[in-house]
Amino acid sequence: MGRRYETVSLLTDYGVADEFVGVVKSVIRDLAPHATLLDLTHGIRPYDVRAGSLALARAIPYVPEGIVVAVVDPGVGTARRAVAVEVADGAGVLVGPDNGLLAPAVAITGGATRAVELTNLEYQLEAPGATFAGRDVFAPAAAHLCNGVDLAELGPAVDPTLLMPGMVPLPRMESDGIHAEVLWVDRFGNCQLNIGPDELDEGIAGPRPDTVAVRIGDQQRAARLATAFAELPSGMLGLVLDSHGMLALALDQRSAAAELSLAQGDPVIVAGLDEQETGAALGGVTSPVELRRP
Repeated sequence: MGRRYETVSLLTDYGVADEFVGVVKSVIRDLAPHATLLDLTHGIRPYDVRAGSLALARAIPYVPEGIVVAVVDPGVGTARRAVAVEVADGAGVLVGPDNGLLAPAVAITGGATRAVELTNLEYQLEAPGATFAGRDVFAPAAAHLCNGVDLAELGPAVDPTLLMPGMVPLPRMESDGIHAEVLWVDRFGNCQLNIGPDELDEGIAGPRPDTVAVRIGDQQRAARLATAFAELPSGMLGLVLDSHGMLALALDQRSAAAELSLAQGDPVIVAGLDEQETGAALGGVTSPVELRRP
């Protein structure tokens, strides 16, 4: 027998309109009634493996010890492998498709200690079709691990170094600035970039400025570096250090994504501003108002 686990955390692109999430939870609770089930999110855009991998990477430092079932699986039913990856010397196991979804989270937790391919039918449900691995393969694997079944019982060992890597874009330092990309747009319209404070210091010469230029296609805006959304004057674009340690384009109580017509994957260039450019870029942010006398 292996280690017993008490918690299963779930991340999928299933949404909540259909019964998929409820069925996966039901399978786990039926096989491992002691397990506590946590929903990280089921709102990943369908088939968007990269978005799922980034969401899992953002969440994994705060997930309790136990099993993580992550399913964004456009290759379900094909030759892609179903895997379980042990991390943190057995403190957790990540279960899901071997398509890059798990890789960033595995790296953040210090790398895999063991990994197996989920092929042992004894620990799976009999499947009427091959298109619901979340129910038939991943949920039973999670439940049996919670019950103390050793990872090695679920299938043959896999070399962790041969697991599919994640696709996380890196910023490029060019002569005209930092060529970045929108990693994530949250429900408030904040646009997380693949830039951290170190990349900002590397890509913009001299002391860290208070304001930078943000170029999106043919448009340029000034963005003020801020630590909180409320520090930004009305209409002023900000570059805010978000709760995950990345820089995000934001407006106070407004959607930066909507105003800038930005979506996940869109390119953004961040560069320095001289004083003349700063004044021009900031022009029009505030407008004088004269109160009409009665």
